[in-house]
Amino acid sequence: MELNISSERENDVCIMRIDGEIDVYTAPRLKESLAEQIETGCFNVVMDMRDVGFIDSSGLGVLVGGLRRAKERSGCIRLVCTRDSVLKIFRITGLDKVFPIFGTVEEAKDF
Repeated sequence: MELNISSERENDVCIMRIDGEIDVYTAPRLKESLAEQIETGCFNVVMDMRDVGFIDSSGLGVLVGGLRRAKERSGCIRLVCTRDSVLKIFRITGLDKVFPIFGTVEEAKDF
């Protein structure tokens, strides 16, 4: 499965829209894109994952690494996720307590 990533900036928040599956094959692209956002000065990132159908441990690792980078710069990563199958992964791993998870981009931006 392919992974499509697009991003836009609204004031001090970057919104990354992710569509596809995040797995061992596509995680490096996500890591590169997320690192680029943070390195170019966008420390508050909203990741719109409503169109992500699957995420594995390599994808979770990318998110945790990105969160660490953002926090080093007093930023944060907020997730927008509505698919039960993906939300279940966050609950099982306990990452739902690490990442703020929202139902819409607007809620995540206003947090």
